[in-house]
Amino acid sequence: MSRIGQSPIHVLENVEVVFENKLLRLKGPKGLLEMDISTSVDLKISDNNILVENKDNTLKGKANWGTTRALINNMMVGVTTGFTKNLEIVGVGYRGAVSGKKLTLNLGLSHSVEIEIPDDIEVKIDANTNLSVSSPNKQKLGQFCSVIRSKRPPEPFKGKGIRYAGEYIIKKEGKKK
Repeated sequence: MSRIGQSPIHVLENVEVVFENKLLRLKGPKGLLEMDISTSVDLKISDNNILVENKDNTLKGKANWGTTRALINNMMVGVTTGFTKNLEIVGVGYRGAVSGKKLTLNLGLSHSVEIEIPDDIEVKIDANTNLSVSSPNKQKLGQFCSVIRSKRPPEPFKGKGIRYAGEYIIKKEGKKK
């Protein structure tokens, strides 16, 4: 079984850590993130390290122990360097544009698709077809990219649609005459 929960999380000098009433706040150069800590784990913060301790030795407690440690580590990376996902728009006439806090996608539909960009997410578009989405919050970033991809997922015959950069689409053979 994995023992990822044992590993301490190193706190960088430009990150402020506040833990009170089971609420952990990390503030860094990329933003502020908060997380409610489960009652089955305890946090020990000492000289530039955060250590997650398991209170109960149940199966659920062990699962929360490792998960909590991984989530706190993701928060630490998020407030210092942030996370980025790249998406590609593939198809003739398919393109995207950002204006203010709206992402507008032309995906071969009878209308353009408009998506509201949340406050802590930043979207950049290169050459109308390459989206770079970044955020300090890894969960919100993945959810937003999933929403974008769901507007026109890649189809298996020509591969047209929105895909993650580097994603391989298995193409099917078309009808034979």
